[in-house]
Amino acid sequence: MSAALPRDDTVRNVIDTRAEQHGDRVFLINPANNRQITYGELQSTARAIATRVHKLGIKQGDSVAYALTNSHDCAVIILGLLYGGYRATAINLVAGPTTIGYVIEHSKSRLIISQKDHDTLLDQALDEVVNVPPRLHAGKIISMDNSRAGLPMPETPYTNSDGLLMYTSGTTGRPKGVVLSHGNLLAGGNNTAIAHELTPEDRALCVLPLYHINGLCVTLMGPLVTGGSVVIPEKFSTSAFWQQIRDHACTWFSVVPTQISYLLHDAGNTGQNGDNIKVRFGRSASAPLSPDVQNAFEARFGIPIIETMGLTETAAQILSNPLPPAVRKTGSPGIAIGNQVMIADQQQCEVARGTEGEVLVRGDNVMQRYLDNKDATRETLMADGWLRTGDLGRMDDQGYVFITGRLKELIIKGGENIAPREIDEALYAHSDVIEAAAFACPCDNYGQRVEAAVRVGENSIVSEQELLIFCRSRLGPVKTPDRIHFLPELPKGPSGKIQRAKIAELL
Repeated sequence: MSAALPRDDTVRNVIDTRAEQHGDRVFLINPANNRQITYGELQSTARAIATRVHKLGIKQGDSVAYALTNSHDCAVIILGLLYGGYRATAINLVAGPTTIGYVIEHSKSRLIISQKDHDTLLDQALDEVVNVPPRLHAGKIISMDNSRAGLPMPETPYTNSDGLLMYTSGTTGRPKGVVLSHGNLLAGGNNTAIAHELTPEDRALCVLPLYHINGLCVTLMGPLVTGGSVVIPEKFSTSAFWQQIRDHACTWFSVVPTQISYLLHDAGNTGQNGDNIKVRFGRSASAPLSPDVQNAFEARFGIPIIETMGLTETAAQILSNPLPPAVRKTGSPGIAIGNQVMIADQQQCEVARGTEGEVLVRGDNVMQRYLDNKDATRETLMADGWLRTGDLGRMDDQGYVFITGRLKELIIKGGENIAPREIDEALYAHSDVIEAAAFACPCDNYGQRVEAAVRVGENSIVSEQELLIFCRSRLGPVKTPDRIHFLPELPKGPSGKIQRAKIAELL
């Protein structure tokens, strides 16, 4: 594996080093047309993107939003923004128009780089935004004529420069903007490389969106820091997955448990198998992996699945099981690799092994702050560098962590973090709804699914289907509940607060 990166490195320096040392080595592959981008081409394209953004009058440190589905263009645009020292701001394309509009406004984005397919969505999202930034399609920013720009390259960013701004759902319903520096991003990629023993010969299949931390830091930054390569299809497809791996000799992939389940069920229907492939391992993250699904997948395909755990606030990975033949513990996301993890009590003091407490993490991968949210930053980041994850867990004598619950009320559906209150507020927007509460239910396919309970006015004739359509128009398809239950009254505690957990017990 490549040597660990210096703590004061930047994405620009890494790209320059790779181009200088191995300019002809392939970095990105588009499986649709087999287009390949070498490290040398990555450097020249990243430099051009950085200069073109500079030409538009955007300064280093300014937010530039990318609303892009996966492609080689998406990858080079993100890296080009980082190369120029801009704050690449990820737009989650399934978050719904209201959230997208909030993110663009809250981040003070100076420019949106998108694709034509997302024009309608962005029109809806920007409808109530006061300061609407200009938009450019990805092909335009890559092909702009720079011959007469007359502007030098922006200065080299430094390790603590803002690199990425990625929003994550919270219990308040409003997403929080996680600010990750260049050092954070490279540490995230390096931790992945250490845990999975990546080398320049390894090639990843990236089927997770690059607007999520898993796709960006694991399957893009991981290969970048080791000089490896990445195959980036436009979307995940069970029918194309194994052929893409075979055609491009991929040695590893990173997926979420839902995709593992899809691949497993698809294999039973189509006869797909893991023959004639060179995959060393598959990686699972973003939600707990069912031991039954893991065991069935490994038995079917003969590929070890490495369960891991990460957060947006930690540039992805904080825990990972080791590769075989070392011990992998089913039901555990593994041990701390590349950072420190501690199980703590309410005073943030370490508890004895086997005792439940909150999972804390400290390391070079831990975020800088929440954007313009000092209170949330203060609650999450402690003075001595520990970050509170909000997850409950215990650690065994060998250092393996087992997650037992969540302090936060997030619903995790197929790796997507969903704040219940955001769904509550969408339901409350309907004139017939008096009380509303969203909650999580176990789901074999997604880990958890979203359901909600409402109390409506006495004379209301609103139906479940009407409320579902109402939610979809405000939240998008992922956050819209699968079911909405009508109750005469929602259960409450002594203070009058609705008790989400009791709703599931009643139904």
